[in-house]
Amino acid sequence: MNLRPMRWWDIEALMPMERELFGATAWTPEMFWSELSHPETRWYVVAENPETKDVLGYAGLLAPGSEADVQTIAVSSRAQGQGIGRVLLDALIDQARERAATSLLLEVRADNEPAIKLYSGRGFERIAIRRRYYQPGDIDAWVMRLRPLS
Repeated sequence: MNLRPMRWWDIEALMPMERELFGATAWTPEMFWSELSHPETRWYVVAENPETKDVLGYAGLLAPGSEADVQTIAVSSRAQGQGIGRVLLDALIDQARERAATSLLLEVRADNEPAIKLYSGRGFERIAIRRRYYQPGDIDAWVMRLRPLS
């Protein structure tokens, strides 16, 4: 697997994965375009198969200052369980450090045990709950934080 910066031409290729994984809460192509247009505060990365160039996953970070946020992490359903999510998360943590962030926040569906296990295993702690955050479905979100990043 190779990691590389996400580019505008990746958006079309990753949209089917975005829709499959996130359903009604999936981002639109315009949302990705908007994120990529702010490299001073955003950083997006793609994990791809080095032979086929297929997108296996992607992740994004918002880092405007000392507090950074994980915007998204997605791994293709056919590539899950291979450690790609961990590699993407580690890349976001490293990028947050490079941008001088001292903490990293994220929201995760309260019913997404594999993701919660991944984040907890990397040192994230649950700090709050956002009731009915994910719509439709009225699913709660855990707010998790990794601190310090130094």
